[in-house]
Amino acid sequence: AQRDQEEADWEAGAFDRAMDKLRQDRNRKLAETDFYALSDVTMSEDMTTYRQNLRDITNGLSTVEDVNNVTWPTKP
Repeated sequence: AQRDQEEADWEAGAFDRAMDKLRQDRNRKLAETDFYALSDVTMSEDMTTYRQNLRDITNGLSTVEDVNNVTWPTKP
């Protein structure tokens, strides 16, 4: 019974774990382009859009399958 409860708890946390991984990947991609946001650099509209798409990537996700099937924006 305890093992069954452990398995149920693990499965219940699957979405949160998937979202944490997605956010880590997204944050890494944002960090790779942070230098474009410095005051002495002019960020292109494409880069601005790319970075906004990265920030919005977690919107509307409600299942592990949604998270696993995210399409990453293409870096300009």
